[in-house]
Amino acid sequence: MTTDLISRARAGDGDAFRALTEPHRRELHVHCYRMLGSVQDAEDALQDTMLAAWQGLAGFGERASIRTWLYRIATNRCLNTLRSARRRPAREWGWTGTAPPEPTRLGEVPWLEPYPDALLAGASGVPVGPEARYEQTESISLAFVTALQILPPRQLAVLVLRDVLGFHATEVAEMLDSTVESVTSALRRARAGLQTRLPASADHTPGPATASAAEDAIVAKFVSAYESADVDALVALLTDDVFIAMPPVPFEYEGLAAVTAFCQVVFSSGRRYALVPTRANGSPAFAIYRPEPDGTQTAFGLMAVTLSGDRIRRMVRFDAEALSWFGLPSTR
Repeated sequence: MTTDLISRARAGDGDAFRALTEPHRRELHVHCYRMLGSVQDAEDALQDTMLAAWQGLAGFGERASIRTWLYRIATNRCLNTLRSARRRPAREWGWTGTAPPEPTRLGEVPWLEPYPDALLAGASGVPVGPEARYEQTESISLAFVTALQILPPRQLAVLVLRDVLGFHATEVAEMLDSTVESVTSALRRARAGLQTRLPASADHTPGPATASAAEDAIVAKFVSAYESADVDALVALLTDDVFIAMPPVPFEYEGLAAVTAFCQVVFSSGRRYALVPTRANGSPAFAIYRPEPDGTQTAFGLMAVTLSGDRIRRMVRFDAEALSWFGLPSTR
């Protein structure tokens, strides 16, 4: 069946080409997102991948599967993007009339974007090799994707292909036009680099199951505290080592004291917000809307949270442009 589709696609049959590639489209999009940290960049890389596959099908030697061949193209398209330095710059604090508290540190990844859970449908159950070290849910989390972006491009690619997708070293070497020894060396350095930036999962209590009553209860408390600007109630939901980031603004706050000071500044101006629950990167998220005098609400941003037990240990706020990927309006 596959051989017949390849023959037809090589003869210019677009339907045959789509039949070959469409089953892998969603997982390739997730792969490009892991590498680039941006939904828009992932979309561009995926389109480039499909165009290159269509144009290069005559050179497909069938030594590897169509899936492996597509991953090779997609990975190299992502590497080209990473090496081009075509990245969105950090932005200044933009809340007029409100000065931010001193950040704990400046973030290294100001271009990060959230990934809608709706796009994960059909991609979360992709086959992975026996050497994969990470669960698919863990490897799409914001903390994991952020840590990936700090790695050098080649190390990033090797780690995702080996430890997330479980490709064999020989397959990765062929994908990257390299040697097994070089891949093994890059993987060793990538693992060491990732460990220094990614909190060990053993250090945190897992959050409740997705869409469980326990998760719904935390979400409801968060919405109530945020919408009523109740800083005390909000802080009561946070872990002692809670962390806040707000790409593309590079400010980051870590620890209950720093995050409490940040929340006090945010709500001290008397601003009020309305939250609309959604999901991003496998965790609860909220579209943030600002009520206007005419009764409408204007999109103000998106907040993704990571849960630990019955508390929140990570909050990442994104600009309002992210809402378009979630099918949410800019006004309502």
